[in-house]
Amino acid sequence: MKLTLCFLTLSLSLPLLASNVRNFHPNHLFIKVKDGFELPQNLKFDSKKNIFGNLYLVSVKNPSFLEESLKNNPAIEYTQKDFYGEKTSAPKLERLDSASAQMKFNQSLDFMMSSFNDPQASKLWAFGDKSGMSVESAYANLPNVTPMEVIVAVVDTGVDHRHEDLKDVMWVNTAEIPGDKIDNDKNGYVDDVHGINTLVRDAQGKATGDTMGSHWHGTHVAGTIAATQNNGVGIAGVANNVKIMAIRTVPDDADELDSNIVEAFKYAAQNGARVINCSFGKSKNEGGMVVRDVINEISKKGVLVVASAGNDSMGPFSWHDNDKDPKYPASFDSQNLMVIASTTNSGGLSSFSNVGKKSVDIASPGSNIFSTVKDNGYGMASGTSMAAPNASGVAAMVLGYFPHLSPVELKEVLMKSSVKVEEFKSKTASGGRINLKTALEYALTK
Repeated sequence: MKLTLCFLTLSLSLPLLASNVRNFHPNHLFIKVKDGFELPQNLKFDSKKNIFGNLYLVSVKNPSFLEESLKNNPAIEYTQKDFYGEKTSAPKLERLDSASAQMKFNQSLDFMMSSFNDPQASKLWAFGDKSGMSVESAYANLPNVTPMEVIVAVVDTGVDHRHEDLKDVMWVNTAEIPGDKIDNDKNGYVDDVHGINTLVRDAQGKATGDTMGSHWHGTHVAGTIAATQNNGVGIAGVANNVKIMAIRTVPDDADELDSNIVEAFKYAAQNGARVINCSFGKSKNEGGMVVRDVINEISKKGVLVVASAGNDSMGPFSWHDNDKDPKYPASFDSQNLMVIASTTNSGGLSSFSNVGKKSVDIASPGSNIFSTVKDNGYGMASGTSMAAPNASGVAAMVLGYFPHLSPVELKEVLMKSSVKVEEFKSKTASGGRINLKTALEYALTK
């Protein structure tokens, strides 16, 4: 049975629950060794894992003691505890009257959908020209070449890979034999058919391959990016050249560990993802640079990381400025990180969206976004969590037609081709809203 829900939720801007008594993993410590040095041989720890280069994650009974003992060691660039994110209550679904919801969509549509036969595609206001991303217009005049397939990793709460609108666009690790409980491709993970689950680990502490989520969030994100087009059911995703890699790293209560994020990013990059969508975040970073360093590292593999800016504003009277009050990973200074604000179907900034003239790159539709939810359902949600996947879909399409673009070049194309909006000039670096049609046209000049 198909289920269609209409709901509004400001994802990632939920009231915090009581803080963890200890906000870091009791047995983990990151250690980064300076160039030209090696990890000291006299260190005592239960196990170690090389993240990349000179960065390690060690398991130890007392990470605080080990951190203190390395404080003045000339070989050590930094140490960092493995911090949790902020625990929040799971997003609730706010049901809206279906007739009112449809009227809202009808009022926002400035185009006639002709490129897609998906029966609920008319609810995708973000596909229009006036306040959307000109997706319909772009498809009416695509370059006369076949785009490269682009793997987009959805690092989130998991993805319903059995969904009628997603099953045909899921990334498949063809080197794995599903369900045989063997690491067929010797990449360190058993049965990682569609991705990995860093929240559930086997007896050896390795992430498992069950990427199904118990929450709707990751499935909603995936559908916005790449729900199967023209299959006669449901909706259409922004991109038609994408395979979705599912990485379950964000718990339903959003209390993700830095080590899980690091592993998710590393896995995605090593297995071919060129875009990583991050519709999650936290308000404190505790001074840690591990996640930033990994984002920088995967730039070498051609990966653009797309992150939501956060939902802490109460516009138009009080905008949360990430330049002054950072959110993470959105506020890292990585050149291959693109941070997304949210817009409404009337073209302005969503009242909840964080802003930042320096740290928020570009705006994208994020209010009243209709997409897939688990168990063959469809529903509407709002948040910068919804704006980021719209931007990821555009990024993947542009990269598909122009695969020579580096992450920094792709980001530049998207920002410089954005449709300028006066209101956005003081609130985002680009001063504009992302646009598929103009991005493809601009990329031709690069």
